[in-house]
Amino acid sequence: MRTAKKKFTLGLIQPKCEAEPSRNMRATLKRIHDAAKQGADIICLPELFLSHYFCQQTDLKFFELAEPIPGPTTEKLGAIARSLGKVIVASLFEKRAAGLYHNTAVVFDADGTLAGLYRKSHIPDDPLYHEKYYFTPGDLGFRAFDTRFGRIGILVCWDQWFPEAARLTALQGAQLLIYPTAIGWHPREKAPFGVQQHDAWQTIQRAHAIANGVYVAAINRVGHEGSVDGGLEFWGASFVSDPFGVILAKASHDKEEIVIAECDMARCEEVRQNWPFLRDRRIDAYGNLTKRWGDV
Repeated sequence: MRTAKKKFTLGLIQPKCEAEPSRNMRATLKRIHDAAKQGADIICLPELFLSHYFCQQTDLKFFELAEPIPGPTTEKLGAIARSLGKVIVASLFEKRAAGLYHNTAVVFDADGTLAGLYRKSHIPDDPLYHEKYYFTPGDLGFRAFDTRFGRIGILVCWDQWFPEAARLTALQGAQLLIYPTAIGWHPREKAPFGVQQHDAWQTIQRAHAIANGVYVAAINRVGHEGSVDGGLEFWGASFVSDPFGVILAKASHDKEEIVIAECDMARCEEVRQNWPFLRDRRIDAYGNLTKRWGDV
């Protein structure tokens, strides 16, 4: 495992995404430069940043958005990571083979090399989130990647609700969990349920930070997309939590922003020493976690 710096700065890019991938790519490259100018060492993009969130519909035409890894987008991202000397985390629609697609996050180290990729494990199927139509569940397991600035773990959107995914990634030595995300309100649900929905989303991820003694970063988009059943209003609010659940920086619900936050690895050590959850885990008693329900 590489010895990394004791401190690094995160930059979370919260955009309003366009329908056209080339426009999103141009805007993203500029925002990566802007984040680097603000001191970011690890720069993170939201889930499926190259297009509108197409999973609101089931339509064969959207498979045309997928691309191989490596491919045109990873070539551009690797080049800018190398030129700036920054780590970049991005979420892509991966075409692995004909008829086989994944929702995949890529990690580029600061020298531009592909440090690794993670394929989204938990695939939702909810109103306006028809991801099972497009994505095969990930088969790479829960992983952490050594980079110039720290050992980081990547999970994607729906993964963020599952404590097992956070724990297993932390047990790989991740000091930071990064969640590229595309989540929003159904317009008719915002008034009665919107506050509770957003609060639950933020709370569960702060809980992962506390339970594992790691930093957590969630990166979302903003803006209204789609016309089917009213579409989705993406709620933004990208944030960084420290290892005890303290919100270090947070974006608004409706503006394009770059969230900047410094992470100090000494804080992970401090929290884990005072709240030794890893020490007190009863690994001999957790066998039933691999079962669907009870003892069956």
